[in-house]
Amino acid sequence: MAQTDNKKFFENLTGAGKAIAVLTSGGDAQGMNAAVRAVVRMGIYVGAKVYFVHEGYQGMVDGGDNIKEATWESVSSMLQMGGTVIGSARCKDFRTHEGRLKAAHNLVQRGITNLCVIGGDGSLTGANLFREEWSGLLAELVQQGLIDEEAAQKYSALHIVGMVGSIDNDFCGTDMTIGTDSALHRIIEVVDAIMTTAQSHQRTFVLEVMGRHCGYLALVSALACGADWVLIPEMPPEDGWEEKMCQKLSAKRAGMKRLNIIIVAEGAIDRNNKAITSDHVKNLVVQRLGFDTRVTILGHVQRGGTPSAFDRILASRMGVEAVLALLETTANTAACVVSLCGNQSVRLPLMECVQMTQEVQKAMDEKRFEEAVRLRGRSFENNLKTYKLLAHRKPESELPHSNFNVAVLNVGAPAAGMNAAVRSAVRVGISEGHKMFAVSDGFEGFRKGQCAVPCGPLLCCADLPKALECLLQLCEARSSYEEFCIPLCMLPATISNNVPGTNLSIGADTALNAIVEVSAICWLNEETLFLFSFLQSNVEHLTEKMKTSIQRGLVLRNENSNENYTTDFIYQLYLGGAPSPFDRNFGTKIAAKAMQWITKKLNESYRKDEGRVFANTEDSACLLGMRQRAMVFQPVVQLKDKTDFVHRIPKEQWWLKLRPLMKILAKYKTSYDISDSGQLEHVVLNRPKESEAMAAI
Repeated sequence: MAQTDNKKFFENLTGAGKAIAVLTSGGDAQGMNAAVRAVVRMGIYVGAKVYFVHEGYQGMVDGGDNIKEATWESVSSMLQMGGTVIGSARCKDFRTHEGRLKAAHNLVQRGITNLCVIGGDGSLTGANLFREEWSGLLAELVQQGLIDEEAAQKYSALHIVGMVGSIDNDFCGTDMTIGTDSALHRIIEVVDAIMTTAQSHQRTFVLEVMGRHCGYLALVSALACGADWVLIPEMPPEDGWEEKMCQKLSAKRAGMKRLNIIIVAEGAIDRNNKAITSDHVKNLVVQRLGFDTRVTILGHVQRGGTPSAFDRILASRMGVEAVLALLETTANTAACVVSLCGNQSVRLPLMECVQMTQEVQKAMDEKRFEEAVRLRGRSFENNLKTYKLLAHRKPESELPHSNFNVAVLNVGAPAAGMNAAVRSAVRVGISEGHKMFAVSDGFEGFRKGQCAVPCGPLLCCADLPKALECLLQLCEARSSYEEFCIPLCMLPATISNNVPGTNLSIGADTALNAIVEVSAICWLNEETLFLFSFLQSNVEHLTEKMKTSIQRGLVLRNENSNENYTTDFIYQLYLGGAPSPFDRNFGTKIAAKAMQWITKKLNESYRKDEGRVFANTEDSACLLGMRQRAMVFQPVVQLKDKTDFVHRIPKEQWWLKLRPLMKILAKYKTSYDISDSGQLEHVVLNRPKESEAMAAI
């Protein structure tokens, strides 16, 4: 869509004469408030009336003050809040016909015929039933004399749009549900804390996480922290798993590893659908190995705390998309759910997604576990495959034979998640039978020979533009130096997220979370804002100092100096902190995929008669990145014209398309500015379609 058309698109957005109600239902999830805020402000922006429905469906049934008109100011200061400000409640009344009749009456009295429901599959199924019964309910209200025929005609159709708020990520059709990323943050924070005490005492920790029917949290947290064993409901362990698990833990301890982490989903089962509890796992380890073993059950801690940057952005984008969907709906439009597919918001038929979600449980009940994993979606499958690849080391006798040497190096400024990528690359490379080498100090170390690699493919986690320039130079030098005719793969790793050819880079999510945390502190008062400016100048001073021969620094802090700028905060400010679950997971999966690509290229380009690799085609030197809904290997020579090397940015920056959202949600009575490049992207799909990309965690 051209910019002129884009402006026209925004100017034609109108909700005049329409009323939209937003409610949260079922279990709370971090990010729900961001979604509510987006629905309210986008609704007001287009001229519609927007109503809060407090206490979920119960508030809709009870009516009265539970249904209140929202204002621009009423959603201020709720973006960073966990839980749901407008409340949620389990509602038996709404499950009855009489309850839904009362709810319909309450909505018609306020002229509400557009409903945005934020909840799980049960809440969304209830909303669709309500929509299907709507005309019959209005007829009953007319018959009872509660509304007249004119009202029944005027409000004859109810339009439903859903957003999935669930920390379990248990809804088919979306890569991520609102709240999942924040829950992973809580889990990883606990695991990181546990690791220090476990290493100190040679302990084994069994961590139970939420997931009664879905093992996503357990699986991804295990992948992000390198857990030794994970138990999930979709893929129960093979018979005899107890012995295999104990053998692995014993071998690791014999190898002087002081730490064992086992993660158990609360709904974990064995092949006979019998529950596997965290206590059962603990007793196994104690009885068979005699290890000091502790159980930690996180429970509702996973629902607590402020939402992550990812969830705030995801919920905001989904909220805006939900309003657009309601504006474009007609009397014959089926209820839809707003989902995330790769890096795009998409609309999918609500009930098809619900039915697919229910099929997962049916498959598990019938012991069709492979089918259950497939139904969870490609992202879930990729997580499981990657975990198995990295967590279970094969004996050397079972490894494939390979004569290839593969080097891994980091280039440019450090980014959180690089270590996860390197770990993944090395382990996958070893499992492929390659000899893996680490290159110290990036390309400078490569030039100095700080790596014992005679020849072989190269994998680098890299910033822009230095890494891209170096890879382009290597490609150009192939005609003169055959030693460079080897597979080359670049992984995007930069907090600036400014690498062409990819929507996402390793490290960007961690940086966003750090900014969100700093912004929250600076928002408190002018003193903290002044102190932050002071700290920033000190960071810049220390950075310049590190460039000299004096590469050291000392920061002293009085314990009562400031309640907001704690020692831990200053540590995070200077060192960047631990990588977020998103960056750990993204780095792990993208590096594993890259190593598998390198193995394929090695086999394709190996010349048996010469006993060497020869790869000089464009597609043998690639950047692996996420483009919209797919992970794509893109030849680096094709990125040259797409890069502004002077300003260190891609010539086309997808995230500029979010600027209209920012302006709409942050300002009252603003208008779309033609100078903002890009448009509010949305995709309407006719049926659930799994992402070609790995999960955005």
